[in-house]
Amino acid sequence: MFPNFYYVFKDLLGLEIPALVFVNTFGFFVAIAFLLANYTMRLELKRKEEEGLLQGTPAKQWFGKLPTAMDYISNAAMGFIFGWKFLYLFTNASNLFDDPQSHILSSEGSIGLGLLAAAVAVGFKYYDARKVAKEYPKPVLKDTTIHTYQRMGAITLVAAIAGLLGAKIFDHMEHWDEFIENPLNAFLDPFSGLTFYGGLICGGAAVLWYAKKYNIGWKHMLDVGGPAMMLSYGVGRIGCHMSGDGDWGQVNNLTKPGFLPDWMWAYTYPNNVAGICDAEAHTACPPGQIPELVLPVWPTPLYEAMMCIGLFFVLWYLRKKISIPGVMFSVYLFLAGFERFWIEKIRVNAVYKIGGMEITQAELISVGMMIGAIALFIYSRKTNTLKSSLDETPTDATSS
Repeated sequence: MFPNFYYVFKDLLGLEIPALVFVNTFGFFVAIAFLLANYTMRLELKRKEEEGLLQGTPAKQWFGKLPTAMDYISNAAMGFIFGWKFLYLFTNASNLFDDPQSHILSSEGSIGLGLLAAAVAVGFKYYDARKVAKEYPKPVLKDTTIHTYQRMGAITLVAAIAGLLGAKIFDHMEHWDEFIENPLNAFLDPFSGLTFYGGLICGGAAVLWYAKKYNIGWKHMLDVGGPAMMLSYGVGRIGCHMSGDGDWGQVNNLTKPGFLPDWMWAYTYPNNVAGICDAEAHTACPPGQIPELVLPVWPTPLYEAMMCIGLFFVLWYLRKKISIPGVMFSVYLFLAGFERFWIEKIRVNAVYKIGGMEITQAELISVGMMIGAIALFIYSRKTNTLKSSLDETPTDATSS
């Protein structure tokens, strides 16, 4: 497994680059997942606007306004932080190799590199200002249209912040005993567990709030997000598998079919980032021991990655064939819930006892998603039929 890209390059290419120890494998794939979601949603918003299903927002925008003193100060501050912390980390990677996370969160850094990066950031801002001044000698206020797809940067940011908070909250709910031992440390630790459904629910709610604020139809917004979320979840699961973050399956002692390689059937996740050796008890390895599961488990993140990326292509194919707003998202919701419900049967997860039954948090939410998908499908079809009938009803003037 590859906790960070140092191990990726070392094991796959034979190259040892200490600075890559700071490029977390799981975080890298999460970032790629967000970028792909942004890209696919942008394409869909643009298509829907071109087809007249969505409309941009009229606005007034200044052209040619020069940066203020606060703009220069903020650029300098961001540049200083980048140089002080991150440039220092990369230039001292070999010394900080053993525990890069603690250095990222510490106060250690280089003031010299911070000042250098701050000067460069201010210089770029001044250069941009000079270019603007040549094009617009005087600031001009113009009427313009902000297209829905141009808001994807803000939408992605809103989804990321709300989604990460939701993912942490739901993870702590699932592992409550561990959370109450040290709640502040558990919540503030950016490297602790994340739960996908928490991110989906909270991130989705935040995006719908944003869409309503700018008069983007909520059903269209959901339809745009469905394929993107399926793709981003599949890519994120690649990060889970490659890093070995603990989201694997139960111990698998079944006989392997001859046509499958070992790593696709039962895997021990060597050098896993979770630091776990006992998959059943979910306990950490002894100090100094390289993390590897004693008993092989189902590589469920790999299965989910393959299934969800495949389902993305199904949804992407269907997106132009489904014309009723809301139906596209209901299809996504059902497929996502169905996939997760059945993968839970071989995953390791905390179990709740309800009415004599044992069920996981993800199974509960999966069932809710499938029921919600059916309800949304019926509602979307019914409201669309009602709207069509109202559109076709002649007015009094026409009928007379």
